Amino acid sequence: ALLRSAEIYHYMQHAKDYGLSAEKVGFDPAGVVKRSRGVSAQLNGGVAHLLKKNKVDVIWGEAKIAKPGEVTVSATTKKVMEPQNPVPKNALGEGTYKAKHIIIATGARPRALPGLEPDGKLVWSYFEAMVPPAMPKSLLVIGSGAIGIEFASFYHTMGVDVTVVEVMAQIMPVEDSEIAALARKKMEKLGLKIHTEAKVTKLDKQTNRVACTVELKGGKSENITVDRVISAVGVMGNIENLGLEALGVKTDRSTIVTDGLGRTNVPGIYAIGDVAGPPMLAHKAEHEGVLCVEGIKGLDVHPMDKLKIPGCTYCHPQVASVGLTEARAKDAGYEVKVGRFPFIGNGKAIALGEADGLVKTVFDAKTGQLLGAHLVGAEVTELIQGFVIAMNLETTEEDLIHAVFPHPTLSEMMHESVLDAYGRVIHM
Repeated sequence: ALLRSAEIYHYMQHAKDYGLSAEKVGFDPAGVVKRSRGVSAQLNGGVAHLLKKNKVDVIWGEAKIAKPGEVTVSATTKKVMEPQNPVPKNALGEGTYKAKHIIIATGARPRALPGLEPDGKLVWSYFEAMVPPAMPKSLLVIGSGAIGIEFASFYHTMGVDVTVVEVMAQIMPVEDSEIAALARKKMEKLGLKIHTEAKVTKLDKQTNRVACTVELKGGKSENITVDRVISAVGVMGNIENLGLEALGVKTDRSTIVTDGLGRTNVPGIYAIGDVAGPPMLAHKAEHEGVLCVEGIKGLDVHPMDKLKIPGCTYCHPQVASVGLTEARAKDAGYEVKVGRFPFIGNGKAIALGEADGLVKTVFDAKTGQLLGAHLVGAEVTELIQGFVIAMNLETTEEDLIHAVFPHPTLSEMMHESVLDAYGRVIHM
């Protein structure tokens, strides 16, 4: 919701490019946040309604697995986080509860680096970054994964002077290097400052500013003073105080080890979502939950294939991907065919004024199997699902080549990218 406000603000500022005029363009920071929280509240309320509709008992408190099949719940002093719905009036409370199957879905929390920990005031985690009391004039973002780069994009679009510091060689390290490089080029063209192969070594908190010491590539240090810092160095699973160690539940650093159906090494105990490890994505968690419950029910289900889970980053420009990157496919021993099609060759992209971007596809040269798809540009987070379906149906290049894509749409670039991989591209 925040990014949607930023997107509209961006278009208002560039109305002239579309033959339109908009005077005194501005924004109300409190109004932007209020709308965002309103959207979240509506979605949260929808989940509460589904629980009630399906007669799901809600137990309010802090749970610990005493032994397989038994959970003890104690009172909690933790407040309900807005805009979460209030505790249901008929919610159960403290006590011991028995169940043959126990699913752990405790989620994750922001990871903190020593000396760079969020304090909620000058140094923010994504919690504070979602609800800024006022818009800072300058901001430094530590980390350029999905969370970091999305906040960097949002605040920069809203007029904040933003610097991103990433320790790896590219921004969005899990993405295809070519796609990440194109995204960076566009972001820097828009004015975002990005340092890769760099790290923040010190934060000196002042009255209402933070002096940041950044070690750049090559060992040179630079001092950057900003109003606020966002720490976006990843997340860690909430596995503490659940009784896992005593039960012998296997964990890997901060997450619970499971199979493709959410089962842990202890019968009757399951884990889904962020606490069950990467990719830490909402749609992965939801599907994991469905597979877990269907498996418990005894239905014939297939284990989750994490390579077929799409990832979407809602920055400007958007980034989306599924499957193996070109580099990872080669590392895995595949001989590959790679197709590319730029947005500038697509009529709809030009009409939208969004001609920067690329659709890239990676195929197994021997079998025609689609190994991965990687996109950067307008609305690619909507386009990616076409490739996800193709991978799940095990389509080959021949199937995709003979599919008819509607015109004029951005989806035509998906077709052209496949054609390019096999030397049959038309509009380039």
